[in-house]
Amino acid sequence: MSNTDIDILIKLGISAVFGLIIGLERELKRKPVGLKTSLVISVVSCLLTIVSIQSAYMFPNSNDVKITMDPLRLAAQIVSGIGFLGAGVILRRGNDSISGLTTAAMIWGAAGIGIAVGAGFYLEASVGVALLIISVELIPFLMKLFGPKQLREKEVSLQLCICDRNQIDQAIAFLIEKKYNIRRLRIKDLDNGDHLVQILVAVDYREKTTDVYASVSDLDGVKKVEIESIS
Repeated sequence: MSNTDIDILIKLGISAVFGLIIGLERELKRKPVGLKTSLVISVVSCLLTIVSIQSAYMFPNSNDVKITMDPLRLAAQIVSGIGFLGAGVILRRGNDSISGLTTAAMIWGAAGIGIAVGAGFYLEASVGVALLIISVELIPFLMKLFGPKQLREKEVSLQLCICDRNQIDQAIAFLIEKKYNIRRLRIKDLDNGDHLVQILVAVDYREKTTDVYASVSDLDGVKKVEIESIS
């Protein structure tokens, strides 16, 4: 086994370890793209980069024909080609919120790490993995502790079935009194004479969704409550 073969195996091994780290972070959060997918993306991206670089120097020039190849042409297609995987995990929920953007970005990041390792940038790839994990784990946690108020809130979607329309104002006043930030309000008249009030509120991230449910359920005139924590 030549030194080149050993170097290629080392690159693939390092790429697999980095893909494992990225995939494990997604797996722990029960995201659709987890350990196996990140491993495949990172290792194959590394392999394609190695093939692209090595093949560029396999064809010797002759007096009659000069063959020139871009060593990273194949690797450049990985970045654009990986987009179809990212698009598959981006979902739009019924409440118009978008989910999966971070997972799609992590897929793209795993491909980038594989390309970096395949090209021989070990230190840069190591720092890239560290910054990726810090960006999705540590930074959001610090922002919830010390960041602006908007970053220390989570969104909760409420659907209230209220009998009397006069009690709608009382429900809204109660939410304002609780210092909930009302982001969106929609009122719909039902066929049975009741009123469906859909409210999107921002509450402190430390407040439990069950506590919000309990306080809203005790309001006069509220027959039914449906609640969902969006973020």
